[in-house]
Amino acid sequence: MTSPAEDPLPVIRIVIAEDQPLVRRGAALLLSMEPDMEVVGQACNGVEAVELTQLLHPDVVLMDLHMPVKGGVVATREITRALPHTQVLVLTTLDDDETVFEAVRAGAHAYLLKDAAENELLETIRALKRGESRLTPQIARKVMDQFRRLAQTGQTEASPADRATAPLAAEALNEKEAKVLELIAEGMSNRQIGGALFLAEGTVKNYVSRIMEKLHANTRTELALLSQRQRHAEQK
Repeated sequence: MTSPAEDPLPVIRIVIAEDQPLVRRGAALLLSMEPDMEVVGQACNGVEAVELTQLLHPDVVLMDLHMPVKGGVVATREITRALPHTQVLVLTTLDDDETVFEAVRAGAHAYLLKDAAENELLETIRALKRGESRLTPQIARKVMDQFRRLAQTGQTEASPADRATAPLAAEALNEKEAKVLELIAEGMSNRQIGGALFLAEGTVKNYVSRIMEKLHANTRTELALLSQRQRHAEQK
């Protein structure tokens, strides 16, 4: 009989979408060395990324944005619409404001530059599997800057992601929920929030679920953007 301590870790199934063979194979080698990760598919362009994801239903897709045939932003949008339980982690060299903005609006749950540390990549993948989203403060600032520019020029588009551009019009948060939301906007994980507020990680997860329900958000990324949008509106 197998003891609980010997039970295997739940495996995170991953598809890598990257047009550079050396980068793609290097990422696959790194991830394959982790006991809780399995690379189930590799795509060299956006079309292959969408097709493989629809076929394999991975937990996480590592998505490069600059790819031939179909770009990573379009591929991300198609994947998140068709497979809401698949998390997209953008991994790219591009960090200009417009590219970051479009990737987040397309439904990306996390965004890392290719110079990120290996441990940061691995932890982000595991966070996505736990249902968290990762948007660093630097990336969040870029997205908010773009939102402000759109607001100043009066540009609007109708899409699910545009909820992040609208003022909060939902059930009010209590004091504890508001604090949790503030820390989410700062890019903290559930574990970090729990340490800051002296709460169990599971309790924080419950708070996050209630906040999402109250604010009609689908991801932590949306929560972070909603929070920063509201903060900006209050400062006017």
